[in-house]
Amino acid sequence: MDEHIRIGDVAPRVQYLADGVQISFTYPFPIFTETDLEVRLDGLLQASGYLVSGAGQSSGGSVEFLQPPASGIRVTLRRNLVVARTTDFQENGILRARTLNDELDYQVAALQEVKEEIGSALRLDPSELGGSTTLPLRGARTNKLLGFDSIGDITVFDRGEGTISLPFPGAVPRTVEDKMAERLSARDFGATGDGVTDDTTALQTAMNAAAASGKHLEIGEGSFRTTLPLVLPGAAAGLTMRGAILYAGAGGVAALTLGDGGTTRNAVKLYQGLRVLRATLSDWLDESDIGIVIRNQDSSLVELRQVEGFTIGLRTLGDGRGFEDSTVILGRIVNNAIGLDIHTATATGWNTSVRYHGGHFAAGSTVNTDKDRYGIRLSAAPGAYVAHNRHVFYGPAFELQARNRPISGIPFLSEVSSRSIIVSAMRMEGCSDYVARHTGAAQDHVYEVAWASQGYAVGIDYTGTATRVGSVVRALHQAAGHRAATREIVAVPNLRAAAFHWSKTEIGFDRLACLSTNVSGTPTHLAHFAFPALEDYTLTDRGLLLTGGRGIGFVVDARVCKEFALAVDADDPRLVVQCFDASMNLLTNAGGELVRASGMSMQWSAAPRWWQGSADLKDADLTRLQVVRLADAVAYAIIGVARIGTDYEVRALRLACDPAHAPAALWGLPDLPFGRRELSAEVAWDAPSVAAGASAQVNVPLVGARPGDFAAASFSLATSGMVFLAQVAAADIVSVTAWNRSTQPIDLNPGIVRARVVKS
Repeated sequence: MDEHIRIGDVAPRVQYLADGVQISFTYPFPIFTETDLEVRLDGLLQASGYLVSGAGQSSGGSVEFLQPPASGIRVTLRRNLVVARTTDFQENGILRARTLNDELDYQVAALQEVKEEIGSALRLDPSELGGSTTLPLRGARTNKLLGFDSIGDITVFDRGEGTISLPFPGAVPRTVEDKMAERLSARDFGATGDGVTDDTTALQTAMNAAAASGKHLEIGEGSFRTTLPLVLPGAAAGLTMRGAILYAGAGGVAALTLGDGGTTRNAVKLYQGLRVLRATLSDWLDESDIGIVIRNQDSSLVELRQVEGFTIGLRTLGDGRGFEDSTVILGRIVNNAIGLDIHTATATGWNTSVRYHGGHFAAGSTVNTDKDRYGIRLSAAPGAYVAHNRHVFYGPAFELQARNRPISGIPFLSEVSSRSIIVSAMRMEGCSDYVARHTGAAQDHVYEVAWASQGYAVGIDYTGTATRVGSVVRALHQAAGHRAATREIVAVPNLRAAAFHWSKTEIGFDRLACLSTNVSGTPTHLAHFAFPALEDYTLTDRGLLLTGGRGIGFVVDARVCKEFALAVDADDPRLVVQCFDASMNLLTNAGGELVRASGMSMQWSAAPRWWQGSADLKDADLTRLQVVRLADAVAYAIIGVARIGTDYEVRALRLACDPAHAPAALWGLPDLPFGRRELSAEVAWDAPSVAAGASAQVNVPLVGARPGDFAAASFSLATSGMVFLAQVAAADIVSVTAWNRSTQPIDLNPGIVRARVVKS
């Protein structure tokens, strides 16, 4: 050695976890020769296959393997000196410092190894003195339990007599057998959980033991392969699974059944972590091919982690008695034709009042692509009890891979007379356009859809055998504000019927203002933008075709209410909103973001001076239903649709708000004359004496009256023998004629002439 070795305060052991690539591993402690280093792989001592470098170096060295240890292998490098003295100092000889240091270094290194070994040994606390810690002789300890006597010395006990107690005040000593039998483990009966060994016999034996003793059974970590159906009788207290059952047996059976059938009441059971997988995917043709069946539970708690690959994943079963008043927590339910089957088998076996939480119901995109799939089914055997009532589902998610395919992928299927099935915050991804399919007398179901990739076109499919209707779908996705906006402010349910000819070329609409994308001049007031009628509207058999930059909208008082919901029956319309202050003066984008919508951004358009949606209102884009929120500065608003880019037909419009408000919809007012097909006016008239058969006339100014309007007139006093006739003589003038049809002259007292016109 060129330089004297130094022994630092470094533990003579180091460990690594191999990654399958690394071949060189360092050791940070000194060794004297290469043979001083002990190399172990997962505890197995290695005699070859590596090279050691760094012997004689104070900082240690490295071990380089000829082949990298496999990933996950634990590599241990440990100094292990031979405790022997092979040198000696001579009488009256020269005592060299190097030689003495080498001897002392070797002793220190050996002492470090002793210290490290003692650190991992059982030993008395330094504060204790005396006592016996010597093991009894082999013959005395054979088939005995090792323990401690009343003074803390080591002793042995017979297996049936040995007791243990918890280290807490009040703990009672118990035998080891009693303590170990407190909870049964499947491995106590020989189950391996290696995924290869057939654990059927071991698992069934463990389940029988749990039933015989009334104990809770635990199936630990691992994959427990079975080839026959398993049954945990109802006498067992429950089951906890940390691993999974891998069913590799024949089809047409239930891989795992929990609880007893018949009239037995399986009450207050605890089933946790249930996980059953099918080794090969079912063809979904046999409904007897079931992952888990749970029978006749009452006030029990069930937690399902995973069931996969069966025709029916999980079945809750009323069989001779009922399945009721329990809580079921659902996890991953994948690649089953029916994820959860809520079923009855007999006329006296009910299935009702169960709370289901969660559940991810999914099917792979390549799994049985030609077969229908359902998330949750309510069903009954022929002649069995069919009133499956009051089940509640919280937050289930469905990804059924059926959209745009000629198959059904529907979250709920009710084949029975179920009532009050309540579903909250469900998710639909890639499903059919139905939340549920009802084939029987189901009613009073409520399905709340929090999100659906189909948008709002989700409903209930009532088949030809369905005998009840009336269930509800609440599609909240990007439309929650619409569901809360239950106070209807104004509606035009038939736009074609609401249309009238204002003049020879202009068309107007009941309760609606006519809008233009290009108002001439310098308009500043609401009345400058809301027209009674405009040209370039095209009526269809069912509605209005918006062309040439035209629009229609409702005018609302927004001084208190700031949020409105607009529903439109139209072909991809475009939302527009125009804002005005308390004096009905126009507000522009200079005031900031005045309008927001629920499903899209709103953009300012300078030419028509309004805010318009960034996209058309389409179901496919999940933008059909929109909630409009106005800024505090907005006191009045026009909310409607307009032709932006392309023509489209509009058939109906409705505007609603939160029921806490009742804002006014404005139309047909003196300062806002739009939206009204009936116009009226009056003048005071002192008519002259009219001879028999003669007549007298008076003109009544009436803004908006046009030739061709239906006209009528009346007088405020009794007119026996005098008939009042009216016609529109010219624009804005109604000519009223008083005709004396009697044989005597008539001289009316002064009164009021009233004229009325109706647009057709």
